[in-house]
Amino acid sequence: MEIIRFAELKPEPWRNGGGVTRELASHPKAASAQDGAWDWRVSIADVGSAGDFSTFPGMERVITVIDGELLLLTVDGEEHPLEKYRPFRFSGEAASASALPTGDIRDLNVIARAGEFKGYTSIIELSKKRAHPVFEGQLAVLLEGKASVSPGAEPGETAEPAEPAPADGSVGEAAAPTAEPVELARYDAVVGSDTRSPEILGRGFLAVISIDRVEHAHS
Repeated sequence: MEIIRFAELKPEPWRNGGGVTRELASHPKAASAQDGAWDWRVSIADVGSAGDFSTFPGMERVITVIDGELLLLTVDGEEHPLEKYRPFRFSGEAASASALPTGDIRDLNVIARAGEFKGYTSIIELSKKRAHPVFEGQLAVLLEGKASVSPGAEPGETAEPAEPAPADGSVGEAAAPTAEPVELARYDAVVGSDTRSPEILGRGFLAVISIDRVEHAHS
């Protein structure tokens, strides 16, 4: 079970200097969050001032405000008011700029190479009674609230209840399989798997990012 701890991520400045980004995941893994050598990337950005967004030619973007009230995003001259937890898809090569009428915001970005991968972001409300599984090709980010994650049981197994382990960074990025739930801190991400799929329980909101490979028809 793999957990990406937000507190351990290094902030990197945007290519145009207008903000900072923390990369949660990318493929293939790049040396820098901004070098564009990847086919897809999931990141969280802090936007503290109005200005132009970086362009990503050949890419498609899905942006979601996850902290703050409102982002006014202008894409190719058309203004789009983006409210919290409402994902918005647009071309990475479009001329885009932001305004912050209600103050600073933090956003979740999913960028994928057009025609090769398709990124999706869904916002769900967690339950303390029904666990939310995270499957292969997915990344689940705790946006707010209190939650814990456990590896799912193998067929025929029955998971025993246990107390959550503390979210103090003592669990490594690739935690050993265990029945004990692990607490998640805000913006921590759980990497999905089809083997003992991680299951998240709690109260609050979760962003579930799916990255699908685009199938090409053969002539």
